[in-house]
Amino acid sequence: MANYGKGDSKWFTHDRFGMFIHWGLYSMLAKHEWIRSFDHIDNESYQIYFDLFEPDMFNPREWARKAREAGMKYFVITTKHHEGFCMWDTKYTDFKITNTPYGKDILREIVDAFRAEGLHVGFYYSLLDWHHPDFKIDRYHPLKVRDDWEELNKKRNQKRYAKYMRDQVTELLTQYGKIDIIWFDFSYPRMLPSGPGKNCDDWESEKLIKLVRKLQPNILVNNRLNLPGSGDIETPEQYTPLFDKVDEKGKHVTWEGCQTFSGSWGYSRDEQTWKTPKQCIDMLINHVSRNGNLLMNVGPTSRGYLDYRAINCLDAFAEWMKYHGKAIYGCGMAPAEYPEPRDGRYTYNAETNRLYLHIMNWPFKAIFLPGLDGKLRYAQLLNDGSEIKWRNASSDELNADNMLESTLKNGVWLTLPVVKPNVEVPVVELILK
Repeated sequence: MANYGKGDSKWFTHDRFGMFIHWGLYSMLAKHEWIRSFDHIDNESYQIYFDLFEPDMFNPREWARKAREAGMKYFVITTKHHEGFCMWDTKYTDFKITNTPYGKDILREIVDAFRAEGLHVGFYYSLLDWHHPDFKIDRYHPLKVRDDWEELNKKRNQKRYAKYMRDQVTELLTQYGKIDIIWFDFSYPRMLPSGPGKNCDDWESEKLIKLVRKLQPNILVNNRLNLPGSGDIETPEQYTPLFDKVDEKGKHVTWEGCQTFSGSWGYSRDEQTWKTPKQCIDMLINHVSRNGNLLMNVGPTSRGYLDYRAINCLDAFAEWMKYHGKAIYGCGMAPAEYPEPRDGRYTYNAETNRLYLHIMNWPFKAIFLPGLDGKLRYAQLLNDGSEIKWRNASSDELNADNMLESTLKNGVWLTLPVVKPNVEVPVVELILK
């Protein structure tokens, strides 16, 4: 495996929580960011959305404030999605934000606003481009339904398109200051009955990654260039790994799950699968408890504001993180010697040697924590710092009489209040000896 260099992941694995933003012309259709592919919309038919895109209620400072309040420490914005529309004033295409009625470099406004709130900056850049005349038609392209697509491809030059990508990435990585993450999306190398795919040769990924490392040596790059050794971050999408992700040698791999509040990345007016605040908070806990980050997506409307359902979830994160951020920042998976109890998840801060028990389903009066006998110094609810009484199982009279199962002999009993604390997911901070 070739070595293409590595970015700085220390801040990333400490901060754990970021905002993904999918925004483009597809927000006007309000169905899905893949709507051009799903409905086979050609460039001529798609032009109307370009001609009329005018987010008159766009307020990037409000977005950035909501992200910071939610506890997010970085963001990743779609500079160009598969539709091919560019959110900055690129000189390599006319299909860009400054040629719409909005008329301004919206990317610069977003970057400035989020930087002002102290968030790290990330750019998403689609490897696909359904608008560019040199991007070869494949199984995802809107023109795939045409009988003459193979004939059309003879006039398309994928190498010229790859050069176009490098030119645009150069703009993104030289005109907006320090960029912390670049998120390429995506490779699909296999040929399927539905049509051809694209791989590292189509993207000229080796040239692309070398350019990125040259322009921004400390930047983090995701793993979707179909080029082994080029990525810093693995990116499971729309699922939560059951375990920490490791490589073939068993070594931990930096990873980040990307998730949506609903079933769509872009704004979808009629979507009915919105997650509850509890589900969203559970998702963050589950990611960190498996040594991962969570990149949580919002899809702004075409007028430029965040949907009320997204706001509700962001506000729920803000309320929970206000009291429980210590159990997320700087934390990861607990040591194997502390197996998770039923209905619980652990996060662990190695620097402070503190274990955080996230109680996903509040029990009645007591919870047993295996492996902690003789290792616990103090326990408290994290939301208000109130003491939680506990005892070692080895000091239990019943245990002394050898009446308990062996599995209950090497742990700690916590005595909990009968009534669940008024937070979505209570957390007990366990201060170890």
